[in-house]
Amino acid sequence: MRSLSPVKLSLPVNIRSTTRTPFLQVAKTATAMIISWGLATLIFPGELPVFATIAALLVVQPSVNQSVGRAFERSLGVILGVVIAYGVGLVFGDNTWIVLLAIVASLVIAWAFKLTPGTANQIPISVMLVLSLGATNSEYAVARIVETVLGAAIGVIVNIAIVPPVLTGPARTAVLDLGREIASTLDRLAVALTSRPTSGERDALLIEARLLRPMEKKAEAALTAADESLTLNPRQAKHRVVLEHDQQLFARLRPLITRSLGMTRAFHDHYDDSLADEPTIAAIADELERSAHDLRLLSRDPDAHVVEPGTETAGIPVLTAPLVISTPNPRHWVLIGSLMEDLRRIHAEITGDDDAA
Repeated sequence: MRSLSPVKLSLPVNIRSTTRTPFLQVAKTATAMIISWGLATLIFPGELPVFATIAALLVVQPSVNQSVGRAFERSLGVILGVVIAYGVGLVFGDNTWIVLLAIVASLVIAWAFKLTPGTANQIPISVMLVLSLGATNSEYAVARIVETVLGAAIGVIVNIAIVPPVLTGPARTAVLDLGREIASTLDRLAVALTSRPTSGERDALLIEARLLRPMEKKAEAALTAADESLTLNPRQAKHRVVLEHDQQLFARLRPLITRSLGMTRAFHDHYDDSLADEPTIAAIADELERSAHDLRLLSRDPDAHVVEPGTETAGIPVLTAPLVISTPNPRHWVLIGSLMEDLRRIHAEITGDDDAA
């Protein structure tokens, strides 16, 4: 008898996120909704506090700054929506076709005034809710506005009061990873300069160097998210110093990405097997390794313990004075000159010597 294997149910990939929302965020949203429901019920007895609860649901965001922005969007959208619904109800009565007309009109108004998507979407929703409930008197309109502002305010307060998120950790990780990968790119180029790599190996070297650009974008996005998480955050004081350090480091790393890619590209495009015989190439490779060493020092976590037993020299910069090169083979002078100039600029960026850059 054939055994039946259990059927696995899975949701389509396009409606699932790659990461799960932190449960704390879910708990904060639920808390804001419960408080909004309770207070709105006390203030407006006998009516379901739909507007307050929806406002609280939408306002609790990953950062306090986003919560405040969403609160303004939500409140403005509801105010405009309620006003439109109230005006349409007074003029045309409660005919069912009026609901559709008012929704279309609200979309056109939002488009005409170039409102944000959050506000523009909220206006027709508010219009539909107000008109579908058949309550277009002035008391009801004012009550819905007050109820929405109440829910939005509670959402902001809850997001501030319950562990407001700080995203400096992921930003630091992304920036330090970028610095270490630039150093690895320099190390790989140093090895390639003296090892006569094959065509495939040179292609792989260039591909790996190009991966610095996605890492740069990731670090930039992480820093932006970290900065936003500290805006209006009561915990920002002790985290702002960390973020400023990482922002400054990222600013120093960005030119190194261009230099590393340029050197790798020049090596890839102008390579020939006799290059390794140039007396200067070994010295350039040595300086690349020294640059990688010092770049790793620059990209270390300032809060981490750097020097371990038996590695007392690990924290000492090793970049030497500028190289003095002999006249290269005419086939190589363009490449060597390009490598030397980029190496000089890398040296300047790592040491912070702006005049040398």
